[in-house]
Parts: sequence; C-alpha cells; structure tokens
Amino acid sequence: MLTVNQLAQAVGLSDSDAALWLPHILKAADKYQINNSLRLAHFLAQMGHESGGFKHLVENLNYSEQALISTFSTRITKSQANFYGRNASHPANQQMIGNIVYAGRNGNGDARSGDGYKFRGRGLIMITGRSNYRAVGYEQSPAELELPDGAAMSAAAWWAQHGLNELADKDDVKAITKVINGGYNGLEDRQSRLIKSKGILCSS
Repeated sequence: MLTVNQLAQAVGLSDSDAALWLPHILKAADKYQINNSLRLAHFLAQMGHESGGFKHLVENLNYSEQALISTFSTRITKSQANFYGRNASHPANQQMIGNIVYAGRNGNGDARSGDGYKFRGRGLIMITGRSNYRAVGYEQSPAELELPDGAAMSAAAWWAQHGLNELADKDDVKAITKVINGGYNGLEDRQSRLIKSKGILCSS
C-alpha cells in the first residue's frame, strides 16, 4: 500500500501535503482499479505533470492578448483577444476567455451559456467541458474538483474510462500521454516523473 513517504518522494510533496493527499489517492485508486505498482506509478507521474506536482487544481486563464491569439487562433478573433486578453490597458477577463475558447466543445453551450468558464480545467488531470464533468460525476458540483477528494476521484475516473490502466500495464508512457494530452506535450517531464515513481513504487 502507498505510504505518505512514498507519495511525497514520487510526486515531490512535503510530508504534510502528502499526508493530506494520501487518503484521497488511495480511495480513488481503489475505486478505479489503479491497483498495482506499475499502474500507480504511471498515474502519479501523469497527475504530477498535469497539476504541477499536485499544486494547480484549476486552469489558469490569465492569458495575454498575444498568448490568446497564438494558443487559440481558431477559437478567438483578434478583436476578442484584444478586448479580453491581458495587455497594457487592462487585465485578462478570465471568465470571458473561458466562455469563448471552450464554447461548443465537450458538451458546452455557446459563449453566452457560461459553460466554458464553469467547466474549465480542474482537478489533477484538468477535466474540461460539461460532458467530461458529467462522465466523471461532477457536472452538478464542478468546484469540488478544486478539492483533493474531487480532484483525485475525477482523475482516476477519467483514467479508467479511457483505458489507461491497460496502457500502464504495458508500461507505455507515450500512449498514455497521447490519450491525456492529444499529443506529446511535456513528454520528457512525464517520463522523468515516471522513472522516479517506478523507482520508489516498483523496486523489489
């Protein structure tokens, strides 16, 4: 069974933070069959990357005008980016940014619905979009993903629903990354975290 010390070492947490997270990780892992050392090592490595070491549980939408254009060029107009993005004239309007760039995606309504901001990325794996919140059981209480229990449980649910236990059994970090990220962003950090987690959890 995962210990406080192992979790602290695997993710890079203080002992006190690891003690806070441990019961929630164990509960979620038990419910969604993340039930051997290799599965848990992959899970912790990926969650550690996605959440910046279990520190960031809600998406930061504090985009500059230029970052909005470069990141969401097909989802936001230049005039919208100028009006809502952070620049010398004003701070970012994070609520409107979320509503615009996530409009009509993953079960969200249009920009006026408010779904984009309401269902912005949260939790250890950054669940995004109304349909994904619904799939992991938090459509009616999205803010719970900003708390350790909801953050861990939603991440483990998404992990299991997308076949990642089976990919972890194959020790295929690239395939897991592709499912989570849609590409290979951050692969080097994910691989480094996995090596560390496996060294702690999978050593005989």
